[in-house]
Amino acid sequence: MAKPAEKAARSSVWLEGKAHRRRGGGQPSGLDRDRIIEVTVRLLDAEGLAKFSMRRLAGELNVTAMSVYWYVDTKDDLLELALDKAMGEMRLPDPDAGEDWRDQVRALAREYRTLLVRHPWVSALVGVYLNIGPHNLAFAGTVQRVVRRTGLPAKRLTSTISAVFQFVYGYGTLEGHLASRAAAGGVSVDEYFQQALSAVTAAPQAADVLRESREIMAARGGDTVAEMLERDFEYALELLIAGIEAMVARESGTPGD
Repeated sequence: MAKPAEKAARSSVWLEGKAHRRRGGGQPSGLDRDRIIEVTVRLLDAEGLAKFSMRRLAGELNVTAMSVYWYVDTKDDLLELALDKAMGEMRLPDPDAGEDWRDQVRALAREYRTLLVRHPWVSALVGVYLNIGPHNLAFAGTVQRVVRRTGLPAKRLTSTISAVFQFVYGYGTLEGHLASRAAAGGVSVDEYFQQALSAVTAAPQAADVLRESREIMAARGGDTVAEMLERDFEYALELLIAGIEAMVARESGTPGD
């Protein structure tokens, strides 16, 4: 008996000319692809990925859902376009500008973190799509060229990129979730943090861990959640850069390393 055909892996809006495709017939009045993507990003920022729908988008644009489908084949295609639109907000350093690779790694990490916090839905889409839009390719290409300048051999570059940017992805994702949770509750991040801390304090099983956590947080310093997050991120980033430096020395066989 023949096996049922397996569902093919999803393609990409950036393949086969889909990113610029128009359907036949007249153009819906007042619409264009850029405006649709811009409003999509705005809705995702305001309401989140779970609440986003083509019907909701059409209502925001004051058109029918079919008018939107004149520009994009599927909701997935539109989300992929919105993802690349957001990726384009990052300011990328010039790998050929002669700047220290350390400063450029810091700049790229900070830009990526800012993106993930500003658009919490981005982290949920990264990895879901092929991510071969022009803005993401520009980011990935810049990261590769900067990390090449560390002096590490080619066989170590992917591991190094993963160490830095998967850290940033995780950090920015959690930070974005924190901001979204606070906004959903109608409170500031600092208020939400204090509410969560009070709730944990009331749990007897968390007493020992909380006591040590308070000591660690007091030693770190910071009057606001933003300050605490900033200090943690920057120090963790410096640990990673120091680790790269140490591995460059090890790979080169520097005596004493």
